[in-house]
Amino acid sequence: MKQASSLSKLPLRGSGCFLWLSALILGAILGTFGITWLNSLFDFIASVYTRLFQFVAVPTIALAVITTLASLGGEKNTGKIFLRTITFTLLTTFAAALVGLVLYLIIAPENLPSDSIAAANSLSPSGDGGLTFYDHILSVIPNNIITPFASGNVLSILIVSAAIGLAIANLKKKENKNVESVYRGILALQDILYTLIHALIWALPLGIVAFAAQLSAQVSAGIIVGSLGKYVAVILGGNCIQFFIILPLFLLSRGLNPIKVLKAMSPAVLMALFTKSSAATLPVTMRSAEENLKVRPEVARFVLPICTTINMNGCAAFILVTSLFVMQNGGLIDLPLLTSNSSFLIPNSSLITTLILWLFIAVISAVGNAGVPMGCYFLTLSLMSGIGAPISIMGIILPIFTIIDMIETAENVWSDSCVCAIVNKGEEKQMFLGN
Repeated sequence: MKQASSLSKLPLRGSGCFLWLSALILGAILGTFGITWLNSLFDFIASVYTRLFQFVAVPTIALAVITTLASLGGEKNTGKIFLRTITFTLLTTFAAALVGLVLYLIIAPENLPSDSIAAANSLSPSGDGGLTFYDHILSVIPNNIITPFASGNVLSILIVSAAIGLAIANLKKKENKNVESVYRGILALQDILYTLIHALIWALPLGIVAFAAQLSAQVSAGIIVGSLGKYVAVILGGNCIQFFIILPLFLLSRGLNPIKVLKAMSPAVLMALFTKSSAATLPVTMRSAEENLKVRPEVARFVLPICTTINMNGCAAFILVTSLFVMQNGGLIDLPLLTSNSSFLIPNSSLITTLILWLFIAVISAVGNAGVPMGCYFLTLSLMSGIGAPISIMGIILPIFTIIDMIETAENVWSDSCVCAIVNKGEEKQMFLGN
């Protein structure tokens, strides 16, 4: 397939991975020196690379969905692929939120000092805290074809692209020659895009040095403070359990080797760690899936853009844990889960209902969140503002969110990779049985 050959040129194997690792180590070392002008330079370079990947991310999503649906839209298995994608996306996202909830109840972070909360009022950004759920829904529905692409609204782009792809597929079945010309033009644009992505990834080692130095400087500055230790332990612990235990179990249940899948998708996971954006990482994720993991291109280019948009494991856990933490500090919920009654411990039924409700709110909100840096932070801020919780606590969390966001994005892309591998396995099995 012509499209796949364009991706196969991307330098993400062997010596390329060694170069990435060397750049990572060099950046980590340079970041610890604390040289102001050097850190400023690294911040600038990291911002440039993030912008460039965001630049190619929007057309990558749009063209991948359009071309895939245009070629598969008329086939019977398209609906089955979509259903499997949604099913495993919801299952993995729900599992991530549930892990976060269990860890929160076990570790039980204490309330922050009142003076720290008061001092954080100036740190808490306004974000989109005034938005309602209706506003979020309306923002997804495009009122013209330009706005979604200009604003980078991933869900809107997905809707527009899916509609165009299905329309092309329908007209192709009628052997419309004009549509065939349009389709070939879109394929040519996709080849041009992959050439640009190739050049960007070729120059990526410099960006990795900057990203690694940026992170190293933040850690050296001691941004993780002791009063937030348990909260951070819940967030990062939940991410690690989801990454190394839950998602591999999903793969094993479908007869896939987690180590083999992770090795194949490691360039995408590493890229996500630095860009902090699932959407920006999508070009590398698609290439790794097709070339390293040997996923069928029509599956990878259909499943991964959808997963990038709605499969937010790390975001679901963050929204739930952070919401509980903010509500607890604001006196809106009262932990622990079990209360004492004479010599017995009985469940707090009211709290159980609240926790279950917020578990589903977190999952639904994560599915609707965009795969962009700090997306789930501002979404949580909006939720807390909507119920009158003390959003100044979000200002205390803000300085450590960079590290949290990096790890969560890597988990999101790893989950996208797992869902893609599972769906591809199901398609291969179906093809074998069909033959």
